[in-house]
Amino acid sequence: MVAQLDYARMQEVFRRFSAAEPHPKGELEHTNAFTLLVAVALSAQATDVGVNKATRALWPVADTPEKMLALGEEGLIAHIRTIGLYRNKAKNVIKLSRILVEDYDGQVPSSRAALTRLPGVGRKTANVVLNMWWGHPAQAVDTHIFRVGNRTGICPGKDVEAVERAIEDNVPVEWQRHAHHWLILHGRYICTARKPRCADCLIRDLCRFEEKTE
Repeated sequence: MVAQLDYARMQEVFRRFSAAEPHPKGELEHTNAFTLLVAVALSAQATDVGVNKATRALWPVADTPEKMLALGEEGLIAHIRTIGLYRNKAKNVIKLSRILVEDYDGQVPSSRAALTRLPGVGRKTANVVLNMWWGHPAQAVDTHIFRVGNRTGICPGKDVEAVERAIEDNVPVEWQRHAHHWLILHGRYICTARKPRCADCLIRDLCRFEEKTE
């Protein structure tokens, strides 16, 4: 595991990320907190592009828990059949929709504890919703962030929770609101898994990765 970058380097890393993309955004299409929650839940082991293709026709007919329940499990499956694990995801979406209607007056709760009690909603999904909808500096660590964090020294850790803690502890607070978006985008388009695009990297000189590509 590479060493954690020091404070001065961390400041410069995120200063550059911010200069290049001042307002980074998640790529999942949504219209409200409910559609965001469902989109993130559907994106597990699937691509944002694939989820967006499936939900463009879904949101006009089921953008609230009540409408989702009216659509029903089979109706939902018809929309999301192209997404991996669609049957299990459909069951969870219907279950969580029922819980939202019965326990939360049809509203998405704004605490991590309440969110993670919903079927199919783990800590990462909860953190995405808290960050993107309520602006809370929660860090949703996915495979991209885990790779970038450990490869560069920005947030090294042996597992996703350790990486999440490394972000919270080491990223200066003024950058934490958008930190996970910058790291995801960097991992998705520059610091890729098989062959990182080091020649195009904004932070090449700050990164601790020794096997840089040309």
